[in-house]
Amino acid sequence: MKYPHPNIPEGRAICYVRAAETSDLPEGVPPGAVYAIHDEAGNRLALVPGRDMAFAVARRNDFVPVSVH
Repeated sequence: MKYPHPNIPEGRAICYVRAAETSDLPEGVPPGAVYAIHDEAGNRLALVPGRDMAFAVARRNDFVPVSVH
C-alpha cells in the first residue's frame, strides 16, 4: 500500500538505505563500510561501498532514498 507523502514526488518509489550487517553480506563481499539498498517491501536491491554511493545509486534508478538506522 502506498501512502502519499508531501516530500515524495508523485509516481516515485521510496527505497531504504542502511549500513549492511557483516553477517548479512554474501560470501566474497569484502568487509568494510557496505550499505544496502532495500525496496519498500524490505527486499535487498543492491550492496554498495558507502552511504553517499547508495544514495546516488538510488536516485540514478528513480528511487527516493530514505535513511534507516
